Amino acid sequence: MTVNTFSPDGLLQPVPYHHVSVATGTRHVHVAGQIARDADGGHVATGDLSGQVEQALRNAARALAGAGATFADVVRLRFFVTQWRPEHMDAFMQGVEKVAEDIGLELPLPPASLIGVDILFEPDVLVEVEAYALLD
Repeated sequence: MTVNTFSPDGLLQPVPYHHVSVATGTRHVHVAGQIARDADGGHVATGDLSGQVEQALRNAARALAGAGATFADVVRLRFFVTQWRPEHMDAFMQGVEKVAEDIGLELPLPPASLIGVDILFEPDVLVEVEAYALLD
Protein backbone atom coordinates (compact mmCIF):
# COMPACT_ATOMS: atom_id res chain seq x y z
CA MET A 1 0.00 0.00 0.00
CA THR A 2 1.21 3.48 -0.76
CA VAL A 3 -0.02 6.90 0.20
CA ASN A 4 1.21 9.89 -1.77
CA THR A 5 0.40 13.25 -0.17
CA PHE A 6 0.94 16.58 -1.88
CA SER A 7 -0.28 20.14 -2.29
CA PRO A 8 -0.73 21.17 -5.93
CA ASP A 9 0.34 24.58 -7.16
CA GLY A 10 -2.46 27.12 -7.02
CA LEU A 11 -3.74 26.02 -3.59
CA LEU A 12 -3.14 27.95 -0.38
CA GLN A 13 0.38 27.33 0.88
CA PRO A 14 1.91 26.79 3.32
CA VAL A 15 -0.63 25.07 5.50
CA PRO A 16 0.06 22.50 8.24
CA TYR A 17 -1.38 19.71 6.07
CA HIS A 18 -1.24 18.45 2.50
CA HIS A 19 -4.30 19.18 0.38
CA VAL A 20 -4.42 15.83 -1.44
CA SER A 21 -3.66 12.19 -0.79
CA VAL A 22 -3.72 9.41 -3.36
CA ALA A 23 -3.61 5.87 -2.01
CA THR A 24 -3.64 2.34 -3.31
CA GLY A 25 -4.89 -0.59 -1.30
CA THR A 26 -8.06 -2.52 -0.57
CA ARG A 27 -8.57 -2.61 3.19
CA HIS A 28 -10.06 0.53 4.71
CA VAL A 29 -9.38 1.43 8.35
CA HIS A 30 -11.65 3.99 10.02
CA VAL A 31 -10.70 5.26 13.48
CA ALA A 32 -13.10 7.55 15.32
CA GLY A 33 -13.77 8.94 18.76
CA GLN A 34 -10.16 9.30 19.90
CA ILE A 35 -10.04 11.72 22.82
CA ALA A 36 -7.79 12.58 25.77
CA ARG A 37 -8.46 9.51 27.92
CA ASP A 38 -5.98 6.91 29.08
CA ALA A 39 -6.59 3.16 28.77
CA ASP A 40 -8.49 3.14 32.08
CA GLY A 41 -10.77 6.01 31.03
CA GLY A 42 -8.87 8.54 33.11
CA HIS A 43 -8.98 12.16 32.01
CA VAL A 44 -5.74 13.46 30.48
CA ALA A 45 -4.82 17.15 30.16
CA THR A 46 -8.12 18.54 31.43
CA GLY A 47 -8.57 22.08 30.14
CA ASP A 48 -5.37 21.95 28.02
CA LEU A 49 -5.97 21.90 24.25
CA SER A 50 -2.36 21.11 23.40
CA GLY A 51 -2.22 18.21 25.85
CA GLN A 52 -5.55 16.84 24.68
CA VAL A 53 -4.46 16.95 21.02
CA GLU A 54 -1.32 15.04 21.98
CA GLN A 55 -3.22 12.33 23.89
CA ALA A 56 -5.96 12.00 21.25
CA LEU A 57 -3.30 11.48 18.56
CA ARG A 58 -1.50 8.91 20.74
CA ASN A 59 -4.80 7.06 21.07
CA ALA A 60 -5.39 7.28 17.32
CA ALA A 61 -1.92 5.75 16.79
CA ARG A 62 -2.83 2.87 19.14
CA ALA A 63 -6.13 2.34 17.33
CA LEU A 64 -4.40 2.30 13.94
CA ALA A 65 -1.83 -0.19 15.27
CA GLY A 66 -4.66 -2.44 16.41
CA ALA A 67 -5.71 -2.68 12.76
CA GLY A 68 -2.14 -3.19 11.54
CA ALA A 69 -1.80 0.41 10.31
CA THR A 70 0.36 3.43 11.11
CA PHE A 71 0.09 7.11 10.35
CA ALA A 72 2.03 6.36 7.14
CA ASP A 73 -1.16 4.62 5.94
CA VAL A 74 -3.47 7.52 6.83
CA VAL A 75 -5.10 9.28 3.90
CA ARG A 76 -7.16 11.78 5.93
CA LEU A 77 -7.48 13.18 9.45
CA ARG A 78 -10.46 14.97 10.93
CA PHE A 79 -10.33 16.97 14.16
CA PHE A 80 -13.33 18.26 16.08
CA VAL A 81 -12.44 21.02 18.53
CA THR A 82 -14.83 22.63 20.99
CA GLN A 83 -15.28 26.40 21.05
CA TRP A 84 -12.76 26.80 18.23
CA ARG A 85 -11.24 30.20 17.56
CA PRO A 86 -8.33 30.96 15.22
CA GLU A 87 -6.18 32.06 18.15
CA HIS A 88 -6.23 28.42 19.36
CA MET A 89 -4.17 27.28 16.36
CA ASP A 90 -0.81 27.67 18.13
CA ALA A 91 -1.88 25.44 21.05
CA PHE A 92 -3.42 22.94 18.63
CA MET A 93 -0.25 22.71 16.53
CA GLN A 94 1.95 22.49 19.66
CA GLY A 95 0.07 19.32 20.59
CA VAL A 96 0.55 17.90 17.08
CA GLU A 97 4.23 18.79 16.93
CA LYS A 98 4.98 17.49 20.44
CA VAL A 99 3.76 13.98 19.61
CA ALA A 100 4.38 13.69 15.84
CA GLU A 101 7.81 12.08 15.96
CA ASP A 102 6.84 9.62 18.72
CA ILE A 103 3.83 8.31 16.78
CA GLY A 104 5.28 8.45 13.25
CA LEU A 105 3.06 11.31 12.10
CA GLU A 106 4.77 13.15 9.24
CA LEU A 107 4.48 16.93 9.00
CA PRO A 108 2.88 18.48 7.13
CA LEU A 109 -0.10 16.34 8.11
CA PRO A 110 -2.04 14.23 5.64
CA PRO A 111 -5.13 16.01 4.33
CA ALA A 112 -6.96 17.20 7.42
CA SER A 113 -10.05 19.09 8.49
CA LEU A 114 -10.43 20.99 11.74
CA ILE A 115 -14.09 21.46 12.59
CA GLY A 116 -15.22 23.72 15.40
CA VAL A 117 -18.11 22.40 17.48
CA ASP A 118 -19.96 23.71 20.51
CA ILE A 119 -19.48 20.63 22.65
CA LEU A 120 -18.37 17.02 22.36
CA PHE A 121 -19.93 14.12 24.25
CA GLU A 122 -18.48 15.07 27.65
CA PRO A 123 -17.91 18.65 28.82
CA ASP A 124 -14.16 18.27 29.49
CA VAL A 125 -13.40 16.86 26.01
CA LEU A 126 -11.80 19.61 23.92
CA VAL A 127 -10.76 17.58 20.88
CA GLU A 128 -11.73 14.38 19.08
CA VAL A 129 -9.71 12.77 16.26
CA GLU A 130 -10.77 10.59 13.35
CA ALA A 131 -8.27 8.88 11.04
CA TYR A 132 -8.87 7.13 7.73
CA ALA A 133 -6.25 4.72 6.44
CA LEU A 134 -5.87 2.35 3.51
CA LEU A 135 -3.98 -0.96 3.62
CA ASP A 136 -3.21 -3.63 1.02
